[in-house]
Amino acid sequence: MTALPAQPVVLEVNTRVWLREVRRRTGRPVVLGDVPKDAWDEITPHGVDAVWLMGVWERSPEGRDIALRDPSLRAAFTRAVPDITDEDIAGSPYCVRRYEADASLGGQEGLAAARAELDRRGIGLLLDYVPNHVAPDSPWVSEHPEYFVRGTADDVRREPAAFLDTGAAVLARGRDPFFPPWPDVVQLNAFEPELRAATADLLTRIGRVCDGVRCDMAMLLMNDVFARTWGRYAGPAPADDFWPGVVSAVRDRHPGMLFVAEAYWDLEWALQQQGFDFCYDKRLYDRLLHESPESVRLHLAADEAYQRGLVRFLENHDEPRAARTLHPAKERAAAIVIATLPGATLWHEGQFTALRTHLPVFLDRRPDEEPDTGLRAFHEKLLSQVHKSGMRGGRWRLLHPEGWPDNPSHRDLLAWSWSGPGGRFLVVVNLSGHPAQARIPLPEDEPATVEVRLTDILDGTEFRRPGSELTGPGLFVDLAAWAAHVLALEPARD
Repeated sequence: MTALPAQPVVLEVNTRVWLREVRRRTGRPVVLGDVPKDAWDEITPHGVDAVWLMGVWERSPEGRDIALRDPSLRAAFTRAVPDITDEDIAGSPYCVRRYEADASLGGQEGLAAARAELDRRGIGLLLDYVPNHVAPDSPWVSEHPEYFVRGTADDVRREPAAFLDTGAAVLARGRDPFFPPWPDVVQLNAFEPELRAATADLLTRIGRVCDGVRCDMAMLLMNDVFARTWGRYAGPAPADDFWPGVVSAVRDRHPGMLFVAEAYWDLEWALQQQGFDFCYDKRLYDRLLHESPESVRLHLAADEAYQRGLVRFLENHDEPRAARTLHPAKERAAAIVIATLPGATLWHEGQFTALRTHLPVFLDRRPDEEPDTGLRAFHEKLLSQVHKSGMRGGRWRLLHPEGWPDNPSHRDLLAWSWSGPGGRFLVVVNLSGHPAQARIPLPEDEPATVEVRLTDILDGTEFRRPGSELTGPGLFVDLAAWAAHVLALEPARD
């Protein structure tokens, strides 16, 4: 198992799409076991600690047939890829038939080879786990109907879209409490002791082939959420919640295994307490895209220990592409924010080159788009320099820009410091479309030297300022729209 840093940088890769494009470039069949070196290089730039190979498990043929017959899904597929064909529709990676690497991707041998290739580079491997539901043709459906939320023949007649009659039992279709049931999956019962034990066993087996799991919609299995969603169908809630026992059992066998929760509804803290290393920070995503810098600053005022257990991102397979939702200059500013905060960082393959198509996960082909090589160079330098600096191994503190009565532009600046064995660093980002000025007082316990050299680790720009200015009135900054400083601070030497 590859040892991951305390705050890993993760790159999500749509495995089927990526392999298809590698095949097209090389002109030969390619599965996970024989991906060429340059293709691995492309998804493991310096500063990436782990790759999340999204969608490696065996997809459901029955689930795919349901998707092919769904008019709304077909319309979404055509919007994304106008010339889409049935051969390009692989089915949903979250409609899992079995947790075995799909044969079309190279099977278990190919997955093992991919992990070995990443391990040689010091890169960890993350895979998906879908705790809430399975495909209707999963072996569990016939072998273990007791694992599922059950219904009756009357339920099927009353709500045929919400229940599935397998012939042997009536099972509820998967859902969350705010949307109609998903037609291609059946619902596992989080209150069932046998299901909890089976989940722990399955995750233990998955832990033999990867370094961590990203658990889809993890909050749906929490006792209070599950009870609200399923009511009498779930039966009485156990005294203990779902995740603490499952995670503990898996970690008995795999102590270093990473657990990442896709989480919403402000349940991140609760899931951290139940055993997850990291939970999605959807709140930060929404504030960066749609709210003011002050709103972002308030979010970052949370306890540092809590923030170190969050996953920061600007896009993933569930969200629109950042190149479509953000102006290019704002995207760069937001990327600097994401890259220099505490917590895990999640990037999405294609984000660095400004791909714009939000591809439905059912598809294994995306339209051709011209890559933005300049944006890729920016992101790769950002990741590399932040990693090289070691700043995120130190102590993080949110700072408070100060302005003047006739100039409120300081409110548009975000600032924080890092201090530790790697040195002292100051990050200031103008999260607005106009120039902004402020003074940034550094923490009082920062050492005051006669003169401080400040070097921007992204562009090499160098400044010299009296130490008394930094710890007294604060460093004066004047940043253009969407500009930023990522400064290394050290005593000036002649």
